[in-house]
Amino acid sequence: MMQVNEQFYSEIQELPSQEKLKIVEFLLTDLDKPDPEIDRIWAEEAEKRLSAYEAGKVKSFSLEEVFGKKN
Repeated sequence: MMQVNEQFYSEIQELPSQEKLKIVEFLLTDLDKPDPEIDRIWAEEAEKRLSAYEAGKVKSFSLEEVFGKKN
């Protein structure tokens, strides 16, 4: 198995930059699969935060406040 990997890596090193970039993009796309459980957890958290905001339980800040900009 190690020999196959070394050959694979060697072949990649010989590729032009554009071809290497295509491989990287393919790998990143392949690894970036949606996870329904994580999406569900984030949706619940967003609902909790919105409910707390609408109920006046949390203070909101302007964009300027968040980034420390003053007029």
